[in-house]
Amino acid sequence: MISLIYSIAQRFSFIYFKVFHDFKVIGLHNIPSQGPFILASNHLSFLDPPALGCKVNRNLHYFARDSLFIGPLGFLITRLNSIPVNRGQLDLTTLRSTLKVLKNGDPLLVFPEGTRSPDGKLGEPKKGLGLLVLKSKCPVLPARIRGSHEILGKGKLIPRVGRKLLISYGSLISFDSFSSMSGESAKYELVSQFVMKEIDKL
Repeated sequence: MISLIYSIAQRFSFIYFKVFHDFKVIGLHNIPSQGPFILASNHLSFLDPPALGCKVNRNLHYFARDSLFIGPLGFLITRLNSIPVNRGQLDLTTLRSTLKVLKNGDPLLVFPEGTRSPDGKLGEPKKGLGLLVLKSKCPVLPARIRGSHEILGKGKLIPRVGRKLLISYGSLISFDSFSSMSGESAKYELVSQFVMKEIDKL
């Protein structure tokens, strides 16, 4: 169930992106109306999470640095479905919290690259996405965001008004698509690379 605070944040984000960045979304029909899934997207800006989530009419959960979970900010982002994570690694506590979210039937946003792109181009995926997919046995919804690097990429402090923002949601990748991948030591990387290729197609 979507909380009032989360719903308000979604609406505010959409209005901001629409008014100041001519926000457009492609492929909303690909978003599952029920059941857990992992939303996997490229990462260009701090604006990506609210942009990717504002038109997803689901109780989408996000990762946020554990150092942010203090004071008023911590109170707010907790109510915006944020999951604390150590930036350096996906520890056991975070993994359990994440799997619980998916087990409860809610979707989760993951950035396979692990960090924002420094130049707006797609980077190499980390194995963390593959680990989550294979542990949760959930389908993956690939998405690609364009324009947020120009609006507020690495090194920028103020959003550039007038720069356009576009999000494309691809077709859902069923968990069965990953079942043929073998190699115990490399399977997480193979899954992450597979998903990243689907993102690249969008």
